[in-house]
Amino acid sequence: MRVLAKDIPSAAREGKDEIEASGWVHRIRELGGVVFVILRDRSGMVQLVLEEKGGLTLESVITVKGVPAFNEKAPGGVELKVKEIRILSRAADLPYQVNADIGKIGLDVILDNRVLSLRNPKIRSIFKVQATIVEAFAEYLRRADFTEIKTSKLSSGSTEGGTNLFKVEYFDRTLCLAQSPQLYKEAMVASGLERVFEIAPVYRAEKHDTPRHLNEYVSLDLEMGFIESEKDLIELEKGLLAYIFDEVARKNGPDLAAWDAAVPPAGAVGAAPTVAYEEALKIANEEQAGAKGNGNPARIFDINPEAERLLSEWSLREYGVELLFVNEFPRRYRPFYTYPVEAAEGGGKPAALTMSFDAIFRGLEITSGSRRQHDYSAFAQALPKFGLKEENMAGYAAVLKYGCPPHGGFAIGLERLTQKILALGSVKEASLFPRDRRRVEP
Repeated sequence: MRVLAKDIPSAAREGKDEIEASGWVHRIRELGGVVFVILRDRSGMVQLVLEEKGGLTLESVITVKGVPAFNEKAPGGVELKVKEIRILSRAADLPYQVNADIGKIGLDVILDNRVLSLRNPKIRSIFKVQATIVEAFAEYLRRADFTEIKTSKLSSGSTEGGTNLFKVEYFDRTLCLAQSPQLYKEAMVASGLERVFEIAPVYRAEKHDTPRHLNEYVSLDLEMGFIESEKDLIELEKGLLAYIFDEVARKNGPDLAAWDAAVPPAGAVGAAPTVAYEEALKIANEEQAGAKGNGNPARIFDINPEAERLLSEWSLREYGVELLFVNEFPRRYRPFYTYPVEAAEGGGKPAALTMSFDAIFRGLEITSGSRRQHDYSAFAQALPKFGLKEENMAGYAAVLKYGCPPHGGFAIGLERLTQKILALGSVKEASLFPRDRRRVEP
């Protein structure tokens, strides 16, 4: 019976005469007539001791039988003295050194050889962390009485009223790849489920080529009914992120250590501030002006990447966490379905503001959300302001026309959250097989 690398120390303690192990040849070293091989499997690595190299090559898949023994000089303090070896699949010469320090390998080389680079334990650890994020996201919401849904990724038009759409042939018609499950999330809230979530890819035909953009990414979406404002959603996300971070810390200690990374400590997320858009701009400009050696910087007029970085630094200094929520965005920056902030009696905030927010984590927007418009008449009146016609949005109109509760939701970019947890240089590193303007393979 096969024994995983992580369990071989136990086999050695039990004094097993012979065990079987299988995996990939990670490293080969010949020393004084003895061959040392590092065998890698899904659980970790173990050192093999052989009398001769034979036909072994790096990344070949093998099965060995041998005697486990303690050796303080071996990785993990144990090794397997091989009696029998079988090559299951001999690897050809590698196009680049898979087991090398990835910090010395360019990102293009890593992505061009993606089916091989994913064998590197440090690179693979990214996706162990990502798996925990997905699991924790779903688990937290299920406990909060959310129902998981799966929606179509083919649409007859834009969900958000934009033009950044990928068009695909569909029999005798042209459809679009979905930018968002927005319509479907709202439909399921209105159906009576009230609380729904989805984990699925979305597609944005944006001509970006930056370390923060992908054209296909995984969106962690949720929608909930009977809310008062975006502040209900912000509180929900605080609890959700705190749970995700705790689970990553609990389950992925070695993966975090591989990247010298850490998640915010327990309780820190709850201290994250919520700052109105105009105040956030003021803070960003003050931070920029106060930076040493910054000369006479240009004024910041929007929550751009530089503002996100400055706001995260401010939040860390003032609140002890590189996380904050910016709300009350002007209507011009939000989709047509975003609910307006009503003017208070005797004045107050202008209706040109919206019940919307972004979550900014370690200098990057990871979430966008809002309370949605649930009133059919207000919805119909808003469409022309966004260049939209109701006849082209019959499905969306039907959600509101026949009774819909006040509701809202948000979406977290899975790859962006992974990137910021591990401090990766590019969001492309957090995508198994990234799709951007240049890359459509493998």
